[in-house]
Amino acid sequence: MDLDAITEYSALHAKPNGLVLQYGTAGFRTKAEHLDHVMFRMGLLAVLRSKQTKSTIGVMVTASHNPEEDNGVKLVDPLGEMLAPSWEEHATCLANAEEQDMPRVLMDISVKAAVNLQQDAFVVIGRDTRPSSEKLSQSVIDGVTVLEGQFHDYGLVTTPQLHYMVCCRNTSGRYGKATIEGYYEKLSRAFLELTNQAFCSGDDYRSLKVDCANGIGALKLREMEHYISQGLSVQLFNDGTKGKLNHLCGADFVKSHQKPPEGMEMKANERCCSFDGDADRIVYYYLDVDGHFHLIDGDKIATLISSFLKELLLEIGESLNIGVVQTAYANGSSTRYLEEVMKVPVYCTKTGVKHLHHKAQEFDIGVYFEANGHGTVLFSKAAETKIKQLAKESEDKKKEAAKMLENVIDLFNQAAGDAISDMLVIEAILTRKGLTVQQWDALYTDLPNRQLKVKVADRQVISTTDAERQVVTPLGLQEAINDLVKTYKLSRAFVRPSGTEDIVRVYAEADSQVSWGSSTGKCKVRVQLRG
Repeated sequence: MDLDAITEYSALHAKPNGLVLQYGTAGFRTKAEHLDHVMFRMGLLAVLRSKQTKSTIGVMVTASHNPEEDNGVKLVDPLGEMLAPSWEEHATCLANAEEQDMPRVLMDISVKAAVNLQQDAFVVIGRDTRPSSEKLSQSVIDGVTVLEGQFHDYGLVTTPQLHYMVCCRNTSGRYGKATIEGYYEKLSRAFLELTNQAFCSGDDYRSLKVDCANGIGALKLREMEHYISQGLSVQLFNDGTKGKLNHLCGADFVKSHQKPPEGMEMKANERCCSFDGDADRIVYYYLDVDGHFHLIDGDKIATLISSFLKELLLEIGESLNIGVVQTAYANGSSTRYLEEVMKVPVYCTKTGVKHLHHKAQEFDIGVYFEANGHGTVLFSKAAETKIKQLAKESEDKKKEAAKMLENVIDLFNQAAGDAISDMLVIEAILTRKGLTVQQWDALYTDLPNRQLKVKVADRQVISTTDAERQVVTPLGLQEAINDLVKTYKLSRAFVRPSGTEDIVRVYAEADSQVSWGSSTGKCKVRVQLRG
């Protein structure tokens, strides 16, 4: 390791005085002008991680659903998963080290992580469409090259596509070809095979309006259009030709504001969906004949998918276990429907995709979706092997069901939540089952719910347990919540501290908005913290 060269290069990417950042589930995110030094240092860290794992590591430059003036960076581990927690700590230490200490911190990480500095390293890099992303991506490359790592720059890709590329490269092509064309070909082939023999093939089932949040999803879905045109016609809105990234559009806007994005042309009962800025989240929605807006979020997506998978498993007659993983923010109606109607077990984890992904790996088939629309389905190696064997050897309906499951495996991006992949899965299921968006929405009725944030002096006053659904401290707070909750039907509420800022997040749901005691139908929740 040439510390003199690193020091020289680092001076060209100097850290602003006093800036402190925390690597979390979303990596680093802040205003783009503060991130040059972080990008350079994450290039360095990616090389160390690659040397330690003897694998390709990914670096994605994006701030997802954040405003256009923000940016961020996240590292992708060997199987396309999120960075290991111990390396999140290394990332935070390295990003926050003062300029004169940075080489020493880099060496400390190498020692603590037992990195063989003589090992070759390979890093792949991707970026979204933000004006700042190309320059910041070059800063990552500077960090990689000064440590003599090799790299491939994929340029403009969605976040899930970069996760996919990392997984492909580290599985010797068994997962797929590590090219954009390979991604399109694998997904489109599985999608078209699933829809070719569909029960319903009318035009209504083949047309979908997509809000692309003026982000990278528009470019990539446009590239993919001709691959899937035999099975689906997509009409793109907020495609980046005008309008700012994530401004009054995108999955996060639609979910949080419970209304259509600006720039979307909607008619009654038309099926529409929104991606977020880096295309790893998706939500569906429609307007009814009275003009009322109906949101179909990650909970209903998980319900549709897991119901379909459960039906196929019953047809093949195999005892593969399926589990659905949610967070505390999942609507109670979705949990009850899955457990009581579909007889599918549901598990709850702490908030954050990495927690859901890890839990989903425990099942033969693990379905996970956050309510915000980020999620996917994981298949164990044993389940994949069994399903592929049945697709070859079985006969009649069992063979057909196994073949469908085989295509579903190929259609999901198991490395990460992927709006394009999830969209194709949903469209295939709706087509095969002959379901309209209204019939899908009618599977169950969401309980009215509210979320709010309360600013506090010190979020660490609150600690939680039971997947963040129960308060441990301060004493008496959970008892007060329990007393409120038991006075309303089908009610549930919890509070949890933010992971990054001094706010407390509050969630409440019940069978009626009015029952929360507000003439305007808004849920009133009051949290007092002392000490």
